[in-house]
Amino acid sequence: MGNCYNSTVANAPREKVWDSIKDFHNLSWAEPVITKLEIIGEKTGQEIGAARKLNDAFLETLVSVNEDEYTFTYSIDDGPEPLSKDSVSNYLGTVRLYPVTDSNTTFVEWTSSYESDSEQAVADFCNPIYAALLDAMKSFFS
Repeated sequence: MGNCYNSTVANAPREKVWDSIKDFHNLSWAEPVITKLEIIGEKTGQEIGAARKLNDAFLETLVSVNEDEYTFTYSIDDGPEPLSKDSVSNYLGTVRLYPVTDSNTTFVEWTSSYESDSEQAVADFCNPIYAALLDAMKSFFS
């Protein structure tokens, strides 16, 4: 099983960061990395099963949300190679927020796990995207 791990510290309290990222259909904090978000289906951005297509490329579904633990998990159901549905299975990404109590900031952890015959290619493809998203988040809260 392959995995990715990325993290940053956002210059805002955990509750403020959570309020900005918990809506699966609102990635305004992620500009300019996410330039297009298409909502698929009728579910709101906080309902399990909410689906979206990012940048005309990545089809994702919200799998779980835990408000008490400031975390959500989503699946990537299809995307460009090496993330196509024919190349990757069981792709789950999780975002977790932890308070940094001495500075009233937030430690943001973004992990993913997946099955693929090309695990390193998937990691090499995904890690820079996650790093860019976390940089966008860091800038959003600076």
